[in-house]
This record gives sequence, structure tokens and C-alpha cells, in this order.
Amino acid sequence: MSPVDDGDGPGGPGGRSDRGVRVERPEFVPDPLSSRAEMEALQRDLAADATFADDHGLTPEDVAIGTAFDLSDGLPAATAAADQDGPVVVGVDQAFRPDDGEAISAAVAIRDGEVVEYASAITPLSIPYVPGLLAFREGGPILAALEALSVPPDLLVFDGSGRIHFREAGIATHVGVTCDLPSVGVAKGLLCGDPGDSVDERPAGWRTPIRADGSIETGDGGAHVLGYALQSRQYPNSRRVNPLYVSPGHRVSAATATDLVEALCAGYKLPEPTRLADAYADAVKRDIVGSGR
Repeated sequence: MSPVDDGDGPGGPGGRSDRGVRVERPEFVPDPLSSRAEMEALQRDLAADATFADDHGLTPEDVAIGTAFDLSDGLPAATAAADQDGPVVVGVDQAFRPDDGEAISAAVAIRDGEVVEYASAITPLSIPYVPGLLAFREGGPILAALEALSVPPDLLVFDGSGRIHFREAGIATHVGVTCDLPSVGVAKGLLCGDPGDSVDERPAGWRTPIRADGSIETGDGGAHVLGYALQSRQYPNSRRVNPLYVSPGHRVSAATATDLVEALCAGYKLPEPTRLADAYADAVKRDIVGSGR
């Protein structure tokens, strides 16, 4: 498959794959035309159905990426998935064409440290960004890209939150539960919750729990662990890199989600699956602009 794919093949907007990601809980597919009250009610139902415990059989060693992908000459070519037997980790990210009202959703499947598939979808943007309701803006486009995959994922990694969310149902939880797949959210900023310690100027490998606070509407009202701040990398002489905020989406515990993300970082701040998904989304966007579509 070409690293730049418009998602019009089987499973894209023109069809549906029977081998990749399937919607298992259609009642949770985000509807951008819902009222805000309906969206928030659906998120509470999602949080109640989500599993924030390990149900996947993965270890950090299973998914670890030892060498970062070199993107200086473009995206790496996809290899044949049949040649590997490790778990498939899919990174998910998006790019936008706001003037055209379009979202470009990108999914990159990685197995044994190699890219095995690229998939994308181009869909309309229906609503503006609202903090806490990201899945209703981006969830449908992401589902379209995931359904375009032919290889079934063992783990989904999102550029966004999972349980670190006002109703414990960020985009990683929303899509993870909808597809019933192990999923993890990796955010660059903290949406809500209380860090166990100051996150400033920490060395690589440092982490601290993010606990529920008064902004969390769901749960038992206690200060339970929503996820972790993870310092994935740092400069040796000037600690200016901010940590990542890792939280379980579905079928992964907070501690294991953080261990898996740390194993997927290979010298960069971001885990390789979402770093490649970001680059792929931008490549698809450039291809669209270049073609005049």
C-alpha cells in the first residue's frame, strides 16, 4: 500500500473491511448532531462500560520499538504483515482542512518495529472543537480510517485522552469501547485531574499518577488514578520538554498503558505509532492539496 492513501479502497468511505477494525457497539458511535446533554450522557454510559483493567495479553517487550523511524526522506514503506508474528499496534492521528471543512484521519499499523499498513479517510467536519467532546468531532472520521485497515489491531494508540477526561471517556475510551479493542490515550496537555507531584523539569523515565479531582463527574468521587504523567524524553542540559499524559482507553490499566507507551517511544517525545500517524496525516493532506482536490 502506498504511504499516501485516500481511503477509497475496501473499508474506506466506499466500503467496509471484514478483516480490520469493526464497530462492535454501534450504540456508542459518536453522533455530532446530538445535543450537548446527549453527548455527555453517552460519555457517562461509555465510562460505565469501559474496562480500565488489563484484558489484552500484551507486554511492553511485545510492542517495544528500539529504533525510531527515519522520516527525513518521507514515510517508511509498508512491509508484508504475513512476514511478522508480533502484535499489531495502530497509531491514530488527524490533520484538518478547515477551509474545506474536512478531517483527514490517519491510521498506521506497526508490527515488530516495521510499518505493515497505512490507512486513511477523508470526511466532513460537522462541529467545532469543544473541550471534553472531541470524540463527537473526530470519532466518526477516525472510525472510517480504522475500518479501512485490513490488518486487525491488538492495540490502538491515540493522540488524545482516554480516562483522563471529565467523564472518564476521552476519544481513546470512546473509540476503544465502540470497537471493543485495547486502547490508550496519549495527550500532550492535561485536560483534568491532579498530578501526584510537580511535572516541571523532570528527567526521562519519570512518572507520577494523575488522580481524579473535583472536575471529574463520574466515578465514586474518590481520588482514583486516571492515568500518569510520563516524561518520555528530556534534554540533558535544559529540562524544557513537558511530559506526556497517558491514560487507559479500554481494556488496559493505567500503569500498563504507561509502560506500553514508554516502550513505544524510541528517542522522541511521542510514541512512534502516533508520531508516524501525524506524519502520514500531513502527507495525505499535502497530496490532496497538490492534486487540487
